[in-house]
Amino acid sequence: MLPLLVVLPVLGIALYEQVQKSAQSWLDEGLEDTALTLAGQIDLRSGAPGIDISVTMDRALRFDRQDDVFYLVLAPGGEVMQGDAGLTEVLPRPQALPPGGSRFGDVRLRGRELRLAQLGRDCGGGAACQVMVAETLHKRDALQREIAGFVALTGLVLALLLALAGWAAVRQGLAPLTGMSLELERRDLLHLTPLTSPLPRELVPLQAAFNRLFERLNRAAEAQREFLADAAHQLRTPLTSLQTEIELAMLEPHDQRVDPLLERLRQRVVRSARLAQQLLSLARAEDRTVDVGQRIDLRDIATESGQDWAHRSLPSGVDLGFELADAPALGHAFLLREALENLIHNAVSYAGAGARITVRCGSGRDEGAWLEVEDNGPGIAPAERPVAMQRFRRGEGAVGAGSGLGLAIAADIATRHGGRLELLDAHGEHGLRARLSLPAAPDSISTV
Repeated sequence: MLPLLVVLPVLGIALYEQVQKSAQSWLDEGLEDTALTLAGQIDLRSGAPGIDISVTMDRALRFDRQDDVFYLVLAPGGEVMQGDAGLTEVLPRPQALPPGGSRFGDVRLRGRELRLAQLGRDCGGGAACQVMVAETLHKRDALQREIAGFVALTGLVLALLLALAGWAAVRQGLAPLTGMSLELERRDLLHLTPLTSPLPRELVPLQAAFNRLFERLNRAAEAQREFLADAAHQLRTPLTSLQTEIELAMLEPHDQRVDPLLERLRQRVVRSARLAQQLLSLARAEDRTVDVGQRIDLRDIATESGQDWAHRSLPSGVDLGFELADAPALGHAFLLREALENLIHNAVSYAGAGARITVRCGSGRDEGAWLEVEDNGPGIAPAERPVAMQRFRRGEGAVGAGSGLGLAIAADIATRHGGRLELLDAHGEHGLRARLSLPAAPDSISTV
C-alpha cells in the first residue's frame, strides 16, 4: 500500500494536467474559431481594410451562457476598426502578429481575468490586421473543478479497489500458511510427521524444508532416546550389584566405625540406581513406537502399584492408602504404572515422617479418567509448581535426595497419552495433590 499511496497521487496529478490541457485546448479552439470568423469579415475590396458587423452578428459573436465575450479588430496602423476598444490595453504595439500568426494567453482587463485569442490577418501590402477575441474564465474554472473532482474520485475508487484486491490476494495467498501453521502447532519431538497439507507451488519448497528439518530433528531425538535407554540399561546392573555388595558388607563382621560410611555409600548407590531407572522411563515415555491406545483400567494399575509398595519398607510413620474406582481409559499400562510409581515415590520422599498418602482413581463423563496421589506434607507453593514439573528442577525448600525427575516423567507420560498432570492443593489444610488426567475410553470399548 505504501507504493500505492506514493504513485497514485503522482498519476492523478499527471492525469489532471493532461485532461485539463486537452480541455483548455478545446476551449481555445472555440475562441480561435470566433477570431477566424471575425477575420473573414474584413473587406479589402476598396483597397483599404474595412469591416461591418451587424447587430445580429455582434450578438452571435458575444453569445455565451457562462462567460462574457469581447472582441476587437485593429487596422495595421493600430486604429480600432470594430469591437471593444478596451482590449487595446492588453495588446501593446510590439505584440502585433504578422499575417497568419496566432497566440493565446491569459490577460487581465480592468480587474477581470480573461482568456485571449489573437490572429494576424493579411490586410494587403504585407501589413496585418489584428483580430482579438477574449472571454472570462467562468466555464474554464468550472471545468477545471469538474476535472479535479473526477480525477480525485477516480483515484480514490482505484485506491480502494486496489486495496480490496490486495487484501483479498494476500488473504487468499496466506490461507495455505494458516493451515501450515496449524499443522506446525501439532508437531513436537514426539510427533515429527511430515507436513502434508496441499499448498501452492510457491510454498512447496518451504514445506519441503520443514519436512527435512523434522527428519533431522527426528534422527537427533531418536539418537538421544537411544543413548538414554542404553546408558540407563548399562548402569542399572552394575549399580544393583554394587548395592547388593554394600548391603552384604554391612552384614559381615566389620569395624562398626565404618557403618556411617557404608550407609552413605548405599544411599548414593540407591539414588544412582533410581536415577538410571528414571532416565530409562524418560526414554520409554518418548518412544513413539509405544502403543498408547491399549484398553486399560487405571484401577488395575493402581492395584498393582499398591501390591508392589506393600512389600517395600516405608519411612517411619508413613501411611499409604488407596481409594480406587473403575477408571477405563486408553493408554500403555507400563508407562502409566511408571508415572504412578514416580508420583507415589515423590510423595513418600517429600511428605516427611508420619505423612498420610492416599492414591485414588476414578472417571467422569466430563473429566475423563484420572489418577491422583495426595499427601499431607509441606506441599509446593503454587508459584513453584510449573517449575517442579520440569526436568532436574525441584521446588524451593525441597528436602530429601531426589533428582527432580519424578514429576517431569509423570508429566511427559501424561502428555504422551494426550492428558495432563496437575499439581493441586490437598483436600486438607496443607499438602499436595498430584492429579494425572487422561481422556476416557469410548463407551463402546470394554476395559481389561
